[in-house]
Amino acid sequence: REKMSLYKVKVKWGKEKYDDVDLDASEAPLLFKNVLFSLTGVSPDRQKVMIKGQAIKDDDWGKVKFSNGMTFLMMGTVGELPAAPKEKTIFVEDMTDSELASALEMPAGLKNLGNTCYMNATLQCLKSVGELRQGLAQLPESVDQTAPGQMATAALRDLYKDMDRRPDGVVPLLMLHVLQTIYPHYKEKDSNGVFKQQDANELWTQLIRLLSERLPGKKADDSDTSTGGLIDQYFGIDLLSTWKCSEAPDEAESTAKEKLLQLGCYISQEVKYMETGIKSRLQEKITKSSPSLGRDTEYTKTALISRLPAYVTVQFVRFFYKEKDQVNAKILKDVKFPLKLDTFDLCTPDLQSKLTPARSRILEYEDKQALEAKVAKAAKLETPMEVDQATDYEPYDFPDDVGSSNSGLYELRAILTHKGRSSSSGHYVAWVRKSGPNWIMFDDDNVSPVHEENILKLSGGGDWHTAYVLLYAPRRVPKH
Repeated sequence: REKMSLYKVKVKWGKEKYDDVDLDASEAPLLFKNVLFSLTGVSPDRQKVMIKGQAIKDDDWGKVKFSNGMTFLMMGTVGELPAAPKEKTIFVEDMTDSELASALEMPAGLKNLGNTCYMNATLQCLKSVGELRQGLAQLPESVDQTAPGQMATAALRDLYKDMDRRPDGVVPLLMLHVLQTIYPHYKEKDSNGVFKQQDANELWTQLIRLLSERLPGKKADDSDTSTGGLIDQYFGIDLLSTWKCSEAPDEAESTAKEKLLQLGCYISQEVKYMETGIKSRLQEKITKSSPSLGRDTEYTKTALISRLPAYVTVQFVRFFYKEKDQVNAKILKDVKFPLKLDTFDLCTPDLQSKLTPARSRILEYEDKQALEAKVAKAAKLETPMEVDQATDYEPYDFPDDVGSSNSGLYELRAILTHKGRSSSSGHYVAWVRKSGPNWIMFDDDNVSPVHEENILKLSGGGDWHTAYVLLYAPRRVPKH
């Protein structure tokens, strides 16, 4: 396995001193200079980086002997001041309460290390799952550097800790290095020496599988053991598929079970809504051998969900391989997605009966909230306040199935979008719900508040940011 070549070094710049700066000795020094740029604001072309009297070039480390804690000297000044903003500046005193709250509590963004927006957007979306962050935080500090799952899990744990400590842009160099070590194709570069753009959903699924190897599951309140790992508990979908022969209706139906970590929304000419795209592949015609007829014939395959997780991931299958251009071309079609998702009709009858009690309580509570808001608006009163984050909620899972959904009702928590015409080009951005109608856009290290009405504009139909991967979280009811 490839030897790790990442070091923690010190950098002195005038009166400033930076400790624990990530340096990847397997990459050209220009990447390290970009890290320094993110810390100091001094662009690489204005930097002079020295170590023991030797100036470091952009493309060659020379005879540098690397070690943790070694000190580099950087000289250089910040370039010209940025031009005045084109948009009118909004002062704090002119902001509404909600705008002020959003502006003062922006979480950390992630620096782009050269076409790494696919990674940044994926990491921001997954960070919105509190149970995942909690599971990572409980991991032991020691890591087996030869085990891919342990390397990736520890790197993600440390990155999320760093993001929680620092409000400004964080440099995810260690995370990138670990992913490139496990999956070498992430190290591929274009003719300009910059990392190639990659498919964000490919990374999403690979990272989820790596985490599933190392993250232990949570224990039920009345149990000393856990069933399965954390990823299977909170992201795992169980399907029950039934095959029925079209030509021989008296032939016994055959069944099979399948486990998924995300649902696919398949886009055809008829698909206008996400739910339709999901259902289109849960029921399909296939050809296979019939034991009663003794030959191949058509079967109808019907798949229903027999177990729902707390978090449902939906991938919009927008990319297909275009043989002529040898590229993963993109389907730009506008496909609407809901802010609130109801999966009841996708489930087996047995699961539907189990979902009904919690589902009824949630719908009744939401109807009551909507009525109160309508009355308040008519009377020109303040709308009912949102439930405080510290509010105690009813459980969202079944007592005997940690991490499941006991209602099948979800709200949109995060979206990963793509802007461009191919999965191997363009730009990826993460959009994460903060609370209520208030969302946050993570465009690498540019972090800004957005309103829910802008989220609904991400459904496609043009070259704007288009929904690619959606993450749904459980809808909940406060304890009364």
